Amino acid sequence: MSEAVADAPPVIAGRSLRAPAPTTVVVGIAAGIACAVIAILTFVLPYNSGPAVFLLDHGIGSLFSSVYPLTIQNVLHVLMACGLGILFRRWQRGRFERQFLVADLLPTDDFTLLSLDELGRLRRRILPHVASRAFLPVLVDTAILQAMNTRSLEQASAAISSKLDLLSHRLDLEYQSVRYLAWLVPTLGFVGTVVGIAGALAGINDPQHLDMTRITAGLGVAFYTTIVALVESAILVFVQNVVQRQEELVLNSAADHCLTNLVNRIHLGG
Repeated sequence: MSEAVADAPPVIAGRSLRAPAPTTVVVGIAAGIACAVIAILTFVLPYNSGPAVFLLDHGIGSLFSSVYPLTIQNVLHVLMACGLGILFRRWQRGRFERQFLVADLLPTDDFTLLSLDELGRLRRRILPHVASRAFLPVLVDTAILQAMNTRSLEQASAAISSKLDLLSHRLDLEYQSVRYLAWLVPTLGFVGTVVGIAGALAGINDPQHLDMTRITAGLGVAFYTTIVALVESAILVFVQNVVQRQEELVLNSAADHCLTNLVNRIHLGG
């Protein structure tokens, strides 16, 4: 049997493979950072200044002055931070998955063939990593089990294809939360627009005594929340596309790696 299927755990530069931190932990840290940044900006930006009103709705005419810092802008900042936290976790997961492609899980030379006995030893080797739900170990485990049970390379390839569809669907579901936040952020921005316009209209009930402070404050909330929401939503969607593409490429590479360096090397014998 070749060294590539020896019973040693895969390592990279002498280090064991480690899964990223749980999503809840990363999102909690991201939300905490957002709250800390809001608190810092509250003290750094002069009260009622242009940046303070635009970014935080922290000014004299704010419709949310009595409940500050619970303004629509600040809620948008926290939601965006949560979305970026989820995407950072997915980016870490993509890096974790990519490590398996460069580890010595499967033989990559031009000469090695694998018998059924070697498949059993190879499966014992990758089993500790199957629990991590990483793409390559899961695909390798599926192919080995199918090949050993059916003694058919065609069935092993079909099993990989079916598992690849399931993993692709699972990967798509992982981004549901981000897609919801990318929808929620502009929706709240438009809610802020309606609230701001309503506040502005309340200042012109009596044309003889216009409350210009209330009118301008309401219009400020209307426009500022829309701008902030649209910009932050665009950032979320852009980062999501970049990170999701990375993970999808890793998944496709894992399937190709499994077919090339496992299924195509299996020698069932006569």
